[in-house]
Amino acid sequence: MKKLEHTIEAIILASRWLLVVFYLGLAAALLLYAISFSSKLLDFVAKLFVLRETDTILKMLALIDAALVASLVVMVIISGYENFVSRFDNADGGEISWLGKVDAGSLKIKVASTIVAISSIHLLQVFLNAQQYTDSQLMWLTIIHLAFVVSALILAYIDRLMASTKKSKGE
Repeated sequence: MKKLEHTIEAIILASRWLLVVFYLGLAAALLLYAISFSSKLLDFVAKLFVLRETDTILKMLALIDAALVASLVVMVIISGYENFVSRFDNADGGEISWLGKVDAGSLKIKVASTIVAISSIHLLQVFLNAQQYTDSQLMWLTIIHLAFVVSALILAYIDRLMASTKKSKGE
């Protein structure tokens, strides 16, 4: 019976390697997104001297938004791989120290913060073009953004609470 238990545990532990497919897929999606970003950048450069100031700001906000999304994807890939699959090693076989600094709890906070930042940029873009939106649309976009903000604050509070609970237990 113990041998069966060890076999099941080995299969379950080895199943973490299936996550690599997801991380490689995210890396491929990041490559495609980089191509999309390059296209947006080239369009911005081509129109730079004919854009109004508001349009220039909107184009830059779109580029910042894309950079935040790309950073979020990289954060998820690296942290997910480090936390659930395997540690990254350098050519000498030693661990790469700066990669393993984000645990699952802090990753949630970073993801939530990035989502709030992306939502903020989107909302700013909307407000710069407010004449294209109804009052109802502006209200709902603001409410949705506030929901992201509140969610991020709640996640940060829970993470802080968990950290203080671990500290008080001496873990």
